[in-house]
Amino acid sequence: MLKAETMTDVHVSTTSLEENTMPRSRIRGSSTPRMIYHHHPSFDKTQLSGWRSTNKEAELPHSAWEREEKRCLELGLPGTESLEDKSIPTFARGELPHFAGINTFLKAPYVEDVKQVGNYDAAIIGVPSDGGTTYRPGTRFGPQGMRRISALYTPYNYEIGVDLREQMTLCDVGDVFTIPANIEKTFDQISNAVGHVFRSGALPVILGGDHSIGFATVRGIARETDETIGIIHFDRHADIQEKDLDERMHTTPWFHATNLPNVPAKNLVQIGIGGWQVPRQAIKEARKRDTTIISMHDVERLGLEKVAEIALEYAWRGADAVWLSFDIDSVDCGFVPGTGWPEPGGFLPREILYLLGAVAKEGICGMEVVEVSPPYDISDITSLMGVRAIVDVLGTLVAFGKMGAHRTIIRGRSS
Repeated sequence: MLKAETMTDVHVSTTSLEENTMPRSRIRGSSTPRMIYHHHPSFDKTQLSGWRSTNKEAELPHSAWEREEKRCLELGLPGTESLEDKSIPTFARGELPHFAGINTFLKAPYVEDVKQVGNYDAAIIGVPSDGGTTYRPGTRFGPQGMRRISALYTPYNYEIGVDLREQMTLCDVGDVFTIPANIEKTFDQISNAVGHVFRSGALPVILGGDHSIGFATVRGIARETDETIGIIHFDRHADIQEKDLDERMHTTPWFHATNLPNVPAKNLVQIGIGGWQVPRQAIKEARKRDTTIISMHDVERLGLEKVAEIALEYAWRGADAVWLSFDIDSVDCGFVPGTGWPEPGGFLPREILYLLGAVAKEGICGMEVVEVSPPYDISDITSLMGVRAIVDVLGTLVAFGKMGAHRTIIRGRSS
């Protein structure tokens, strides 16, 4: 994900069986002929990224996993004598088994006392709010859905060569107390919560919720710093009109976020915009504010690497930090049916994961995943995509030494 790899193809003869021209030998004791394949003789398997990733695993420590096993035995009691694996407790605690336990995000520790959140590198914050939805509701269940399916994952990624358990500390602080009948009070609650976590030094990672929360999350960061913040926004929709249905809704976050004094519109980059669900009011505002829109046609024409380069250039120009906003509907709706405004023609999963990694490697001051609506989902695949986006970004920050870089912009703090 972090870097495009070029791999020499392995050439295998594809002559059909019917032609009966390939060399054969007989398996001893059998009349069945065995095919003999001629591979490219000059190929060196050490060129494979898989080979490098396999060897990189040996460099990762195991100390955090050992502490986890010890903690689980202490809290969950040693397992029955009939078990051969003596690391298994009687009561499920921690990561295993994946189908058991209380599902925080990635089975990370639940921090009930949010005053302790600064002891962690990053904190998961649920924002169960869909009061800004203008069509299909259900994103208030997004945090639950993503937490539930996150149990499927381990903290280790083979391709990136990162183990989040060993190389960073992650916690889950639970959900913001949102006010279903009042979107403005909900915005205030969200800004308070995100601001608190950011001020503590932990990286805020938001599980949405509809996209209206984007204004409140960015405001929470902007209040805690005197520095300039850019925004990289993945979406099929521009979300920058002033009002929708006479309110600030999920189509309006960037109008209001870029009205904040230290969040200039010229540092807003929107990637994947297109289709038949982009209101003209939004485009007029984008033109007026001189934002940067990269359409899906641009992505196809320029390629992923160039798009990431452009996004970083404009988002970081004169800025001191970047907020990452990932709307799940930027991915083609065939892969993410569980969303309020599904739209064909978006990113393939591999494409969006590459781009998320490519922009995160320069560091972020926080991120949000929005518009995951489990009531419309199939087999949790939309929630899983949201989870994958988060863990890939965290893995990228670790791999490129950018975890904790956001602390330098916190008012009154130098590290």
